[in-house]
Amino acid sequence: MQWYLVAALLTVLTSSQGVLTTLSQSNGKYKYDYATIPFLAEFLKLSVSSFFLWKECQSSSPPRMTKEWRSVRLYLVPSVIYLIHNNVQFATLTYVDPSTYQIMGNLKIVTTGILFRLVLKRKLSNLQWMAIVLLAVGTTTSQVKGCGDAPCDSLFSAPVQGYMLGVLSACLSALAGVYTEYLMKKNNDSLYWQNVQLYT
Repeated sequence: MQWYLVAALLTVLTSSQGVLTTLSQSNGKYKYDYATIPFLAEFLKLSVSSFFLWKECQSSSPPRMTKEWRSVRLYLVPSVIYLIHNNVQFATLTYVDPSTYQIMGNLKIVTTGILFRLVLKRKLSNLQWMAIVLLAVGTTTSQVKGCGDAPCDSLFSAPVQGYMLGVLSACLSALAGVYTEYLMKKNNDSLYWQNVQLYT
């Protein structure tokens, strides 16, 4: 039952992100430095992970923590990718509306599936490939606007810059996610220790 609650909470938080970010705009611009929002979010995640790591260290069987620089430095790559991705999300929402943003977010699944195959060498079934293609086609066609008898200035419902940033956001998210999974499955370190390295 707990997993259903976590999944429901994650769905609500993810779907409300675009709406809340757009509501925070004034005349299509941010009146605040939006780079501070990802920083504060990462700081909160670092604090929570550090607390749980501290509790884990107090237990009778201390967690495994690899502290060699050769291992720790690998977490710099996904950290930087996530940093760029979090800022690109704000930029994307200056060009597209929240519903378009959510629809384009589905491209993460497409790019993640492709990267799983290329990077982690995971085989995808024909059904999975078909689902990825349908998702990509569905996301694209959902953004084509019908003009009717009126002349069309643009084929799509949002500026090209918004779509470019949306695709970039999807690629960055997928790349960071796949690379993080690769790192986390590479060793048996504590999940909280790995999160601390990632958020630092």
